[in-house]
Amino acid sequence: MTDRTATNNLTVTLNGVATELPHGAHVSDVVVHALKGVSSSGVAVAVDGVVVPRSSWSATAVAHGSTIELVTATQGG
Repeated sequence: MTDRTATNNLTVTLNGVATELPHGAHVSDVVVHALKGVSSSGVAVAVDGVVVPRSSWSATAVAHGSTIELVTATQGG
């Protein structure tokens, strides 16, 4: 078992990849981490299979072991 207090991080699965985030991270932090400065326009996020409304991103904490899917809308045919 890993002692998370030693690193002060939590591990989540983000789009299928194990990802470390700071303890206390919120969905908004995950979006910033994943997009690395790219606009979050057209982005949707689900945590453990439940879509999180954009208006709740900064208030929704991420738990150790969560599965997070971040998807972006694209145009085209």
